[in-house]
Amino acid sequence: MKKLLLLGTGGIAAHHIEEFSAIPECRIVACVDSIPGKAAAFAAANDIEHAFDSLEEAIAWGGFDAAINCTPDGAHKTTTLALIHAGKHVLCEKPLAPTYADVLDMTEAAERAGLVNMVNLTYRNSPAVQKARELVEAGEIGTLRHLEAAYRQSWLVSKAWGDALKEPMWLWRQSTAHGSTGVLGDVGIHILDFASFGAADDFASLKADLVTFPKVEGNRVGEYVLDANDSVAMTARLRSGALATVVATRFATGNQNELSLALHGTKGALRVETDGKNSSLFGCLGDDIDTATWRAIDTPPVRRNARRFADALLAGRNGDPSFRRAADIQKLIDGAFESSATDRTVAFS
Repeated sequence: MKKLLLLGTGGIAAHHIEEFSAIPECRIVACVDSIPGKAAAFAAANDIEHAFDSLEEAIAWGGFDAAINCTPDGAHKTTTLALIHAGKHVLCEKPLAPTYADVLDMTEAAERAGLVNMVNLTYRNSPAVQKARELVEAGEIGTLRHLEAAYRQSWLVSKAWGDALKEPMWLWRQSTAHGSTGVLGDVGIHILDFASFGAADDFASLKADLVTFPKVEGNRVGEYVLDANDSVAMTARLRSGALATVVATRFATGNQNELSLALHGTKGALRVETDGKNSSLFGCLGDDIDTATWRAIDTPPVRRNARRFADALLAGRNGDPSFRRAADIQKLIDGAFESSATDRTVAFS
C-alpha cells in the first residue's frame, strides 16, 4: 500500500480524491493547506487521517511515500523541489512552472534523485487520443501531412462556470501579476501535448500570435489587471515535415471546454473530440477517402493518469507523462511567447 500526501485542498483536490479512491494499492493519508484550518476541515470531510498547515510539517512527519501537488501554479516549483529533496515521489498539476528553465530544474532534480515524477496532463485520459496514436503508429493514415488542433473555452463570455469579471478564481487567470501566463500557459500545455501525443510526432518550429482582448474599461477589476493573453493561434512544422495549426482560446463562444484534433495523412485521416469527460474518434480510411466518408472507431478504456502514477510507484520506475515531457512542452510555450513578441518563427533542437 502506497501512502499519499495531498498538497493543496482547492478545487482540483476533489478530482484527485475521486481518482485515487478507485485505486486499492494507494491511499491518501494526509493533506496540507497553508490556510489555517482548511486542511483539517478537508481531512474531516474526506476521511483523511492527518492534516497539516504547512508542507514543512508534513515532511517532518514523513509518513507518506508520494505526494500529489495541487498547489497554485506559482508554488509548484518550490514545493515540488522540497518534496524531491525529502525523497518523495511526485504527481504534479500542470503547468509545472511558468518557464522552461524552472521546469528543467524540477525535472533534473527528480531524475537525479531517481524518483517517480509525473504531471497530470488530464487529456491523456482520453481513450480517443490514445487510440488515435496507436493507429498513427501502425501506419493506418500513411504519412502525416497536416494537423489541426484546437482547445475552445468560453468562460470569458459565458457564465456557465461563474462570472469571469467578478470571481477571484477567474480573475487571477487574467492577470500576469497574479501568476497567470494566460490561455497559452493554462491550457496551451494541454493542446500542445494532446496534438503531438496523438500525432506521435514532435514540433520542430512554430510561429505564434498571442492576443489579449479588452474586457472592461481600463482593463482592470480591483487589484486585477487583466493583461494575460486570452487567445493564441500558431502555425507549426512537425519533425516529420507535416504542417500544423494550433489554436487555444477563452473566447470560443458556444463552446464550454472542448478539444479537437484532426490528423490528415496520405492514406487516411483521424478526428478526435473530447470535452474532458467523454471522447470520440472518427476515421476516414481505406476506400472511404474517395467518398470522404467518416466512421466512428471503437475506443476501449485506458489507464488514467492516477492509475499510471500508482503503477509507476509500485514498479519503481517512472511513468508518462513525466516531468521531462512537461519540460518539452514548456519549451514550446516559451517559444510561442518569444515568437509572438518578435514576430518570428522559433525553431527547436
